[in-house]
Amino acid sequence: MSVDTATVRKIAHLARIAVAEDEVEHLRGELNAMLAFVEQLREVDVSGVAPMTSVTPMVMKKRSDVVTDGDIADDILKNAPVTQDHFFLVPKVVE
Repeated sequence: MSVDTATVRKIAHLARIAVAEDEVEHLRGELNAMLAFVEQLREVDVSGVAPMTSVTPMVMKKRSDVVTDGDIADDILKNAPVTQDHFFLVPKVVE
């Protein structure tokens, strides 16, 4: 895959990056080098490799999905300066 100058300008526009005309050719070379590297990575056989979360083997820490401090909404609302219908009442910020 190869990137032309029109594609470089389009990428810069979409990324909201100002690119001078004399930089377009340099960026084209940089993008083509990145894409060539990705093509090299595609050639690697990873069929027997399991996905991992880190370079060191580790187990994801998990906790049980239980409610520990539920049913205390009344206690929480006591801290609010203003409430209405069992909700926090805050000033309007958008007109």
